[in-house]
Amino acid sequence: MSSSPPSSPPSSPLSSSPSSPLSAWDEPEGLAARGTLIVLAGRGEHGGVYERFGRRLAFDAYRVRALGDPAADPAVLDQAAKLLADESLPGPKVLIGSDTGARYVAHLAAEQTAGIDALILAGLPTGPWEPKSWEAELDARTACPTHQGRLTHDQDFRRGALGETPDLPELRLDHVGVPVLALHGADDTVSPLDRALSAYRDHPGVRAVTFNGGRHDVLNDALHRTAAATVVLFLERLRLSPELPVIAAGLA
Repeated sequence: MSSSPPSSPPSSPLSSSPSSPLSAWDEPEGLAARGTLIVLAGRGEHGGVYERFGRRLAFDAYRVRALGDPAADPAVLDQAAKLLADESLPGPKVLIGSDTGARYVAHLAAEQTAGIDALILAGLPTGPWEPKSWEAELDARTACPTHQGRLTHDQDFRRGALGETPDLPELRLDHVGVPVLALHGADDTVSPLDRALSAYRDHPGVRAVTFNGGRHDVLNDALHRTAAATVVLFLERLRLSPELPVIAAGLA
């Protein structure tokens, strides 16, 4: 996967909720879409924060729709349900949640929301965290200098949000009946790896992938290419069967 993926259509500020605009990236012209990813952002974020991830997955012919932070705007959950029900969007349809967004996509699946074929949970929050400064929060979020620069200059990004402790839905993975991929940074200080793995331990349907040196915003971290490749491999297996048959045997 190249360091600068070829361009794909720009994000589209489509929305039924002015406070939670929808960012969208589509497959290149001439390719058939292979599925749809619906991203729920985490604390302080908006859908546009996932532009690099969305463009990369769209280049692999997956449509990506990125929404805002449901902990700050409950309308995001209604938007996600509408996207899941939108027959113009191709399946399989996969919900991706980062940070608190991970708790909300698990909640939607536990509530048996129609249209969900799989979940991807990135940087699942496991408890409170108190940033001492903006610099400390930025460092805890990502080691990627490009993403650090984006967050620093993004006027729509809300600094200090990682220190908030919103009332989140209970993590009921035993009620989730679709495949689950969990992505977590080994050096995540916001949600320490051992706590996250403990949350997944009793759920054999969860496939956890950890990233050495990875921090909290695993989809936008220094290893974002590896994270995106891991997501693509999961999606390709899902397209074959919900049982996720192995495609590349022996792949580390």
